[in-house]
Amino acid sequence: MKQLFPLSGIVTVLNTPFDTQGNVDLPSLRTNVQYAIQAGVAGFLVPALASEVAALSIAERLQMVAAVTEEVAGEVLVFAGAGEPDKDRRKYIVKKYLAMGCRNILFQIPFENEEQFKSEFYELADLGVETIMLQDWSANGYGLPDDLILELFHKVEAFRCLKVETVPAGVKYSRLLSLTEGRLHLSGGWAVTQMIEGLKRGIHAFMPTGMHKTYCAIYQHFKACELTKAEQLFYQLLPVLAFSNQHLDISIHFFKRLLHRQRIYKTPNIRASLLPFDAIHEGISERLIEKVIALEESL
Repeated sequence: MKQLFPLSGIVTVLNTPFDTQGNVDLPSLRTNVQYAIQAGVAGFLVPALASEVAALSIAERLQMVAAVTEEVAGEVLVFAGAGEPDKDRRKYIVKKYLAMGCRNILFQIPFENEEQFKSEFYELADLGVETIMLQDWSANGYGLPDDLILELFHKVEAFRCLKVETVPAGVKYSRLLSLTEGRLHLSGGWAVTQMIEGLKRGIHAFMPTGMHKTYCAIYQHFKACELTKAEQLFYQLLPVLAFSNQHLDISIHFFKRLLHRQRIYKTPNIRASLLPFDAIHEGISERLIEKVIALEESL
């Protein structure tokens, strides 16, 4: 049996494909999984914020996790996302994941205060999750307090991974790695624009969306101590990241269009969006998509 943990490498956050009727397109999702595995990814997270999780029913989330788990067939890790603002629905989703045999689960718990957060975390952890990944998400701030993370880490053996998505992320990576002596496995997500910095600081994984070949090549060059090659390849992505990382909705629009152009997804359709994707966005994205496709074909 392949050793899949400790988690390291590129862990792809999967966009949700929709067909022309607006239903989840599971065959396209499976195609994306196979394409990413062939590119060398270390795992998948599904569904998550980039999956438009708030617009998915619980039944659709379970179907997606089941399809990805079946397609992966034990080759790489799969983390099932339990992002849900309502604590009762969140607990129900985790129970459903466990019942279908999924033991690696991402907890995304809204932070009101430390006592509320700890109570809801411990309640989920007591359900028997084998590996917990906690999402430390703050689009405009510094996220969860260090002391809170450390308490959960020391008290709950299953809590082994933290997905840091804060502003800024870099110094938090370094501090938490030092405080846990590298035993808490850190992943970068939204801070993919600082990927090289994160790797230099010692994080274990990055969790981007799309561009599987390019991200895997950057990571492999870095781990092979080929820093110049890693940086040169990463710098080619900066115009894409500058555009797509303006807002989560723009990122979802862009990467679905890329997957559609790569003939991985049958449509670029999304289900819900806070921001319009207008003609200017479309024009810029088309030029950038051409560059991404050429880059990935050259690898």
